[in-house]
Amino acid sequence: MVIVRPGQPGCDEYEPAEAVLPAAATAREETRKNAGTSERRTEVTTTTLGIIGTGMVGAGVARRAVDAGLNVVLSNSRGPETLADLVAGLGRRAHAATPAEAASAGDLVIASVPLATHERLPRAELAGKTVIDPMNYAPNPDWRVPELDSDELTSSELVQRHLAGARVVKALHCIGPKQLLDLYRPAGAPDRTALPLSGDAPDAKKEVADLLDVLGFDAVDLGPLADSWLSEPNTPLYAFPYVGRPPSGLAPKDLVAWVQQAPGVPVSAARVRELAATAVRGPAGFRM
Repeated sequence: MVIVRPGQPGCDEYEPAEAVLPAAATAREETRKNAGTSERRTEVTTTTLGIIGTGMVGAGVARRAVDAGLNVVLSNSRGPETLADLVAGLGRRAHAATPAEAASAGDLVIASVPLATHERLPRAELAGKTVIDPMNYAPNPDWRVPELDSDELTSSELVQRHLAGARVVKALHCIGPKQLLDLYRPAGAPDRTALPLSGDAPDAKKEVADLLDVLGFDAVDLGPLADSWLSEPNTPLYAFPYVGRPPSGLAPKDLVAWVQQAPGVPVSAARVRELAATAVRGPAGFRM
């Protein structure tokens, strides 16, 4: 999930990764204590996760992936040398690279960049890959997409059109990195949280569901990319189920800050389905 202020282009790279990592150790210890069990280790085809974009979402997913036993190859638009501190904090399973190298190295790739820059994603290196899309549309005076404004396309269909040779799956877009680090649980835990996903390729959706399982979450398939709006901004599934009701009267800036730091609230698979069923499609794009 990316919560953005009006006027920003909706990108997790604009938020500092450092906001995610310091609390990770505490969150992991508390989760193990609450779950009463050690973390589940599952055989999975994904052993290396490529991450393009290393703001709050990219860094949070990287932390969770490394803790779950996966290797991560991280990249951003500023160059591998700018990731030295982040990689050092993540440990020996993490490596820095260029976006093209991260795309090539990943068994699965998460493209956590501004939606406005999705056309810069390395098409050749992502061909044949399953690409996780956590991007959300946040139009601003300098950037709008008429096809999204008119609901002709979802933002993930827009990404899939650019990455024609890849298999795009919408996921990890409606939960924040703080909650991702709070809510993971072993399979079968009574308070295990479920996350929605959408995609056009059943095998790609299975890959992403398996990854979510390893990360400590159940998955709920909401259908094709055309239906990915069911869990996008301005729907009942976006953000707030995973943090609870915010204090009343918060200004937009304060609401953003509250959501980013709020403890996670478990959401069951049944609740995800229930909330998706109540969604009504309105104007696209994040609005405060």
